[in-house]
Amino acid sequence: MSVITYSKAINQALAEEMERDENVILYGQDVAVWGGIFKVTEGLRDRFGPERVFDSPISENVMVGAGVGAAMMGLRPVVELQFADFIFTAGDEVFLKAGMWRFMHGGAYKVPLVIRAPSGGSGFGPEHSACPEAFIMHAPGLLCAVPSTPADAKGLLKEAIRLDNPVVYFEHKLLYAMRGEVPDGEYTTPFGKAVVRREGDALTIVAWQDMLRRTLAAANRLSKDGIEVEVIDPRTLNPFDRETIIESVKKTGACMVVEEAYRTLGVGAEIGALLLEHALPYLDKPFKRLAIPDVPLPTSQHLVNFIVPSEEDIYKAVKELVA
Repeated sequence: MSVITYSKAINQALAEEMERDENVILYGQDVAVWGGIFKVTEGLRDRFGPERVFDSPISENVMVGAGVGAAMMGLRPVVELQFADFIFTAGDEVFLKAGMWRFMHGGAYKVPLVIRAPSGGSGFGPEHSACPEAFIMHAPGLLCAVPSTPADAKGLLKEAIRLDNPVVYFEHKLLYAMRGEVPDGEYTTPFGKAVVRREGDALTIVAWQDMLRRTLAAANRLSKDGIEVEVIDPRTLNPFDRETIIESVKKTGACMVVEEAYRTLGVGAEIGALLLEHALPYLDKPFKRLAIPDVPLPTSQHLVNFIVPSEEDIYKAVKELVA
């Protein structure tokens, strides 16, 4: 095992896959010469050259559209959108081309495209702070990865690059500096397999990325109060591992979802519907969602702290639900 940062894990995944397969290319705004505005791709242009790692114009629609075409012609492009919010700027190419063209052409083409989308964070304002995973879950044909640890950041990205369907890979900006153990040697993390980050019997909490970090901190506090919650990290939202969550709810009898996104029709709403359809007999407490109210994300850190679920919010919500 090696201990590295989340951002270094992403860099390693890109380097290893580019070394393994000459069809893997990487491009986006400032990813080559600068190494990305968050320095995640630093050194890759020097290692693999400007034909495989290059900067693109400021046109997300063109970036993703070119990626769809390149993928259909046999390359495996990795496109960085710089901020996850820019998925909507490239909406036609993301949702109607990348997501649907394999179906529309009767499976004649594969679309092995990865869209890297830095998400979340504080102080970036309404157009640079979103966690739009629910939009991707709602779109046919798009896979959705949400790595929460350095090990999964590397393993899920390597797996995404090898898949023959388009993947939107959300990398949380506040996790870039997180350090954690990453296996040495070759490995990938399979899509559609959640992991139990903490075992318990009082309540099941589903959380990912920065909300997982805050949930685990709250779980440690709750443990001191004699409340042991089970914490599940889904790792991918499409495909989604319903079986692991249902088995947990069978044990705990309750579920809460914590997400850094808008509450209405969010990922939590889908998980709640899933449990009503497949696990209603096991629920003995109301289903609970913690999320952002349906307002634009502010730039002011004070206001961000007011609306984004915090460790304290999670702690209090569990106490109320268990009581």
